Amino acid sequence: MDEIVNLMKESNHVIVFTGAGMSTESGLPDFRSKNRGLWEKFNPDELANVQALEQNPQEFIEFYQFRLNEIHAYKPHEGHFILANWEKQNRIQGIITQNVDGFHHDAGSKNVMELHGTFHKIYCHICGKNHNRLAYLKGNGYCAACGGPIRPGIVLFGEMLPEDTFLQAEEKTLQSDLFIVLGSSLSVTPANMFPMIAKENGAKLVIVNRESTPLDPYADYLIQKRSVKDFLIEVNKQLKMV
Repeated sequence: MDEIVNLMKESNHVIVFTGAGMSTESGLPDFRSKNRGLWEKFNPDELANVQALEQNPQEFIEFYQFRLNEIHAYKPHEGHFILANWEKQNRIQGIITQNVDGFHHDAGSKNVMELHGTFHKIYCHICGKNHNRLAYLKGNGYCAACGGPIRPGIVLFGEMLPEDTFLQAEEKTLQSDLFIVLGSSLSVTPANMFPMIAKENGAKLVIVNRESTPLDPYADYLIQKRSVKDFLIEVNKQLKMV
């Protein structure tokens, strides 16, 4: 841990990469977890795609209203706020995230690259009109302007990933001399390419995840069986002592 703290102090461009493990420590259930009410009411494998939106809009709307309601029941944990403070202190230069809950923004982070989109944006699938999140939860899920189904601004299966966000994330990754992975299994492509881009470009790679990942052999520092939040609290404590 001391060596990681020293690396943070000595590095000029630190990029943080977060996955589901960052959000689940806020209490938010993993999208894939079958131990939850979501799977009792819906089958995400059938509904989390663009075909369901276009062919079965009513069930799609009910599914995503349920998911958004879940997100509203939780909030960022201390680790999210630590990352936001590090950005303000210029200790980190950006966050690349696979998460769609918007917790990084809620905590105050500004330079966040959301690879899979975000629930912070709600809009009509047909005309593109933006809608209020709370109104979406309470409404019928259809656009008053054109009648089209309203959807969250996340990437559905069958849709292209946001090219601009990926290019920005790649640019930031190439600039990094320290790349820290927090709570990601690193099993989802192409998002999992960023740690290797950083490593191959000379950056030190730190992976913090409770379980092993396919990229563990390439990590300079590996932290397992420890929560992301506790890791961030400990690092932050040591940085304050400097």
